[in-house]
Amino acid sequence: MVSRKRPAGGLGRSMELDVTKGEQTRNDIVRKSAPLFNQKGYEGTSLSDLMEATGLQKGGIYRHFSSKEELATEAFDYSWGRAVTGRLDGVAEVPDCVNRLKKMIDNFVELRAGLVPGGCPLMNTAIEADDGNVALRARAKKALQNWTVRLSKITTEGIKKQQINHRIDPLKLSQLIIGSLEGALLISRLQNSDEPLRAIKQHLSEYLEQNVRATIRSNR
Repeated sequence: MVSRKRPAGGLGRSMELDVTKGEQTRNDIVRKSAPLFNQKGYEGTSLSDLMEATGLQKGGIYRHFSSKEELATEAFDYSWGRAVTGRLDGVAEVPDCVNRLKKMIDNFVELRAGLVPGGCPLMNTAIEADDGNVALRARAKKALQNWTVRLSKITTEGIKKQQINHRIDPLKLSQLIIGSLEGALLISRLQNSDEPLRAIKQHLSEYLEQNVRATIRSNR
């Protein structure tokens, strides 16, 4: 009896290619669906919208996702990731922690338009999911927590370096910055004007300099 050997690595290579192709398709679906969910919301995004955006039929989409909810949560993660990347642009290169906070505020105001179609994913998702989708609400809550932690770490570092007043509470300052920016963004959208955002940017900048930055007093 003659034994036949399979080509070494043939099956493994085939499976690897299939997985890679499947992951690429899945990533493409998320990338193309993300603007829809961020602009129209979970309820407002229909299957026909998703099919048109991705160029796939229902079976092609749900071959990679168990439900619309699963796709929506991953689409949120994608949109939030893009937003965070923009808000962190150039922040790490700023040595002074107060200026680092100001840079993040500047990025929020100045770079928001080109990052994610539909505006801030956190605000959009939090408002829509407040009375509805539990999974999306959890995603938005986690995103808010991560943003808060990031700002708090900068503040804590600034206190250790004596750049920020030691009386400042990192968590409260982070919540103040986030609440001010998101609130101003909401007003700006309702008024169709950038003025509320630019006003809060200036106010936060002045607040950080006058109330947050540590002052070095000479002993005389």
